[in-house]
Amino acid sequence: MNNRPAVDPFVPKLDGRIVALIVGAKLLVHLATCDRYGYFRDELYFLDCARNLAWGYADHAPLIAVYGKVALLLGGSLPVLRGIAGLAGAGLVMLAIVLARELGGGRFAQALAGLTVLAAPMNLAIASLFTMNVFEPLYWMGAVLVLVRIVKTQDSRLWLWWGLLVGLGLMNKHSTVFFGFSVVVALALSPERREFLRPWVWLGGTVALLIFLPNVIWQVTHDWPTLEMLDRARTTGRNVVLGPAAFVGQQVLAFHPLLLPVWLTGLAALLFGRLKQFRVLGIAFAVFFAVMFAMKAKVYYLAPVYPLLFAAGAVAIEGHLERWRWARGRLLPRALLVGLVVLVFATSAPAMLPILAPAQLIAYQEALGVRAGKTEVRHVGPLEQRFGDQFGWEELVAEVAAIYDALPVEQRARTGIFASNYGEAGALNLFGPKYGLPPSICAHLSHYFWGPKDFQGDTLIWLQWSREGIAHHCQTVEEVGRHSHPWGMAEENRSIYICRGLKKPLSELWPTLKHYD
Repeated sequence: MNNRPAVDPFVPKLDGRIVALIVGAKLLVHLATCDRYGYFRDELYFLDCARNLAWGYADHAPLIAVYGKVALLLGGSLPVLRGIAGLAGAGLVMLAIVLARELGGGRFAQALAGLTVLAAPMNLAIASLFTMNVFEPLYWMGAVLVLVRIVKTQDSRLWLWWGLLVGLGLMNKHSTVFFGFSVVVALALSPERREFLRPWVWLGGTVALLIFLPNVIWQVTHDWPTLEMLDRARTTGRNVVLGPAAFVGQQVLAFHPLLLPVWLTGLAALLFGRLKQFRVLGIAFAVFFAVMFAMKAKVYYLAPVYPLLFAAGAVAIEGHLERWRWARGRLLPRALLVGLVVLVFATSAPAMLPILAPAQLIAYQEALGVRAGKTEVRHVGPLEQRFGDQFGWEELVAEVAAIYDALPVEQRARTGIFASNYGEAGALNLFGPKYGLPPSICAHLSHYFWGPKDFQGDTLIWLQWSREGIAHHCQTVEEVGRHSHPWGMAEENRSIYICRGLKKPLSELWPTLKHYD
């Protein structure tokens, strides 16, 4: 079978001015707002993971720790972390522009694709935090771009690049497996099924699996902790489950109702319209959407696939404007569309980014009716969780330091600090050294595998736990403080205890302390 690449169809020129303006604006927005609040709970955790590099972690893939190590080498400050996240967000805007170009879009389509991906509220929120989610769409849209090239050129050798990107995506976040599954199903349901008759798609899949293999081996040797964590979340009903109408409605709100026509036009164009040459991509989105709904996924789990629809929608809209006599060659319709997207950005940014003071943020979100619902049942606080979890960490560490310093010198040598969750542990490890505190001890998720270290003492300052639970392990329990922050999450506004006289050495108690909640 002849597998030589076909001649590449005409590709419009990439406008460097559009790229520089829109990508630069995206980066500038996030750099300007990067340190308005404080460290996010997960950011503190990922820095701890970076201090303990491994091929796997209890609840996530390993690459986020590598990014975190880079951040630590650059100082680990909030501007460094959020600057890296902002660069990733800017990279996604760039990919959307390039994807629009590869789909046949000219200057206007490229600009509209970049602007919609920049302005979408969900994308603003995701790129404001240093998490796996901000890197995830880079791998997915990179793989989509490769698939577009495969369809256009029939160069099946490009599956090797697809496998590389998907493999790295798996090492970034395990949910990439559902993206890969959706693409495979879409191939089987589209004319591109002929790729299964060629070796390259299988070789690409092999590349992805080989890249992912170290994490699989780590999971096996650690008794599949990620599956245990997911099962724990399912059996305890931790996540908020949405019905069909609410699930779809949250997707519309997450990417703004005014942008709905853009991405819906993109989906229609891929499935039935001028971009049906790339129907495999539209089918892949539909399959992925169905899988996420069936799995009762959180709203943001679908975010990495929408840049594809925005790019396709921009190309399709450009085509319509060129065909409609009343719009052909006229600036006004295009200017109105761009103005509408700019309006979406201008109104969404204060609600999605840490621009306003907390009280003003709440008032603004309520005025717009855009305050996000909870994704986990227990998250309670005056602010939505992604904002609330940026408050109170250093204050908590300062309170613990005051308790620690009040102990007699000889007792301090026998005292450790037990953090009940990874946010507290990360905060203690980040801010604790300047207060002279010892490293935190924690048995939550990945911290469990790092153990109690070399702690040999008999006293613990114990955070966010019930008195009854602590008393089970200690001779005496005394409440020595209570942390409370007006904008923090309710789960952190709890008593601080001191546990004296551990009934067993901490190393013996350790297996009973593990928790994946």
